[in-house]
Amino acid sequence: MTTALPQTEYDPPKSSWWRRNQIGISPWLFLAPGILFFAFYVIFPIFQSFNVSFYDWDGLGDAEFVGVENYQELYWDDAFYTSLWNNLLWLVLYLLAIPGGLFIALFLNQTVTGIRLYKSLFFFPFVISQVVVGLVFTWFYDPTFGLLNSIIGTFGMGPINVLGDENYVTYGIILAGLWPQTAYCMILYLTGLNAVDPEQVEAARLDGAKGARMLWYVILPQLKPATFIAFVVTIIGALRSFDLISIMTNGGPFGESRVLSFYMFEVALSEYGFRMGYGAAIAVVLFLIMLIFIAYFLWSMYQEERTR
Repeated sequence: MTTALPQTEYDPPKSSWWRRNQIGISPWLFLAPGILFFAFYVIFPIFQSFNVSFYDWDGLGDAEFVGVENYQELYWDDAFYTSLWNNLLWLVLYLLAIPGGLFIALFLNQTVTGIRLYKSLFFFPFVISQVVVGLVFTWFYDPTFGLLNSIIGTFGMGPINVLGDENYVTYGIILAGLWPQTAYCMILYLTGLNAVDPEQVEAARLDGAKGARMLWYVILPQLKPATFIAFVVTIIGALRSFDLISIMTNGGPFGESRVLSFYMFEVALSEYGFRMGYGAAIAVVLFLIMLIFIAYFLWSMYQEERTR
């Protein structure tokens, strides 16, 4: 007869707090440096700009609180409205980069002879500096030796000083900016086209869809994430356009090519006497305009995800 062993209560080893929460905490530890940098270099300056916009300050001496006087001065400032109107032109015309990038991506997604060479040529504007883009188009528009006037001269048309004419200057700079921006949108759509479901494309072909119907009902719905990113990046690029204007015209002629970001630089750090508060007020207006557009697209994407 066997005797039963005495039963002892099992006492599992106590796990530490770290072991119990390791899976949930580890991602935040990796994200912490990026979050800190983002908060310090993006979030904090935004609130600081709001605060500075209520002061009259030259950046060095004592700041004097003036309330909303900087915003009241903006209301009567003709240069501000010129800059705002130019920003609206940038916003509308810059969006042409999105359909342009889409159609170039559709072409480059085909299997044709020399496609790698074509991809390199269309990709080239994206990798070069905006400074180089500005200089290239400055030479292109030059009324004495520029290629543009050489081309229109063959049709018997006189030379046009694009960057010296207040009626053409903004359109000329926008065209220069569209060159690399279209290349960027093209890259986004090329990446999106690689993720298109080939089974849906084949099923649509069997149903008789082709050409524009295939593009509209099958391809474009699957490119919505790429389109969203292209819209956001293009809108932000249009509203903060500064480098091309600084290189090509420095805001001229007669300030007609200014945009809000460049005008902010002028009044805060340039010839207008280091008016940091007034420049911050312009920055706040520009930020709110950006926020409206970005919030609209984020809300649209959120609503679309909810309906799925």
